[in-house]
Amino acid sequence: MRIRTLFLTVFVIAALVVTACAPAPQPAAPAGQATEAATEAAATEEAAAGGFTCDDPLGCVEVKAGDPIKVGYALVVSGANESLGVDSVRGIELAVADVGGELLGHPVQIVGEDDGCSPEGGQASATKLASDKSIVAVIGTSCSSAARVGVPILSEAGMSIISPSNTAPDLTDPASHSPGYFRTAHNDKVQGRVVAEFAYNEKGLRRAATIHDGSVYAQGLVNAFAENFKALGGEVVSEQAVNVNDTDMRPVLTTIAAEGPDLVYFPVFTAEGGFIASQAKEVPGLEEVTLIGSDGMFSQDFVSAAGEAALGMYLSSPDFSAFGDQYGGFLQKHLAEYGEPPLSAFHAHAYDAFNMIAAGIQQVAVEDGGTLYIPRTALREAIGTTANFQGLTGNINCDEYGDCADPKIAIYEVTDIAAWDPNVTSPMKIYPQ
Repeated sequence: MRIRTLFLTVFVIAALVVTACAPAPQPAAPAGQATEAATEAAATEEAAAGGFTCDDPLGCVEVKAGDPIKVGYALVVSGANESLGVDSVRGIELAVADVGGELLGHPVQIVGEDDGCSPEGGQASATKLASDKSIVAVIGTSCSSAARVGVPILSEAGMSIISPSNTAPDLTDPASHSPGYFRTAHNDKVQGRVVAEFAYNEKGLRRAATIHDGSVYAQGLVNAFAENFKALGGEVVSEQAVNVNDTDMRPVLTTIAAEGPDLVYFPVFTAEGGFIASQAKEVPGLEEVTLIGSDGMFSQDFVSAAGEAALGMYLSSPDFSAFGDQYGGFLQKHLAEYGEPPLSAFHAHAYDAFNMIAAGIQQVAVEDGGTLYIPRTALREAIGTTANFQGLTGNINCDEYGDCADPKIAIYEVTDIAAWDPNVTSPMKIYPQ
């Protein structure tokens, strides 16, 4: 009991000592002064952390000081159709070089994935790119079949997507367009019409057969061609399909030959196009038929695959002679950098796609506290309202569903199977004159 009493006595004495040593309480500041002090403290804290608050519905990409601005691509860079994608990659690389390799004081980093020119490749490449939240926008895909699967994934991730070579009409159809998707490539409603006009008006052909490979691209093109060819007075006597990776086209070609066409239009891709062209010359009744393909086969790879059978056939493509004044300088840079002419049809479209993204970033980015903020919705809106943008491919204006091209299509004749040079200095273009 004595011990307990002694402990309480000591505790009370200690408490008295602490109270005596404590500083005297200060009078409270007036309410106005307290509010002002709190505001100053908050402002100091905000300035130290950066005052920008991202209220963009899709969020903002944050690029810290010294970090790169990352732009992705989903393009076919391997396999039979790699010339299509590599051609676009080179366009992107030259565009990056022309802005000095940086935007707004940040280096530009290109992050690439192979779209495989297939639905499976489109899904895989888009999924990988969408998982990287530091990527601002994506250039791609090469092929419409990859876009149909991949673009919704990228769109859902909040990214802006510009394709240099998707041409299927449904990708910019109001009923199926994905938000944030744009293209600098033409719509195949235009290309199909030009091919039909060339065949009917220029070549005097009246009986056409078509072959597609089941892809979104090929089906869209043969449909556009057939609609316009019949409207002109022509007849589509046979509509056939092959599969991707088919090598024996003779059964389909034999079926077509039985209908007596004077034209076979097959807007497929490199490998299948090579087999169709070479084997058509072996099928009785098709030896003298006119063969026409489109931009999916517009490359040395296709000509090499078809061999001598490619000589004299026709390919539709963007009209390089209608491109902007700067295209000649681009070709010189391309030759200096890669030692050869462009490989396919969409190098300039990829160049323009990067520059549209760059212009959009410069328009909407906010620098604050040493960090660059790029609002995703604002970037989409900036790209979507592009007007009178002077690109390599012409005067670019985007409509509300993502068609941005200045579409001018030409027909080229294959006159040499060893020297591929379809640019403005080449005699390959034959229509329009």
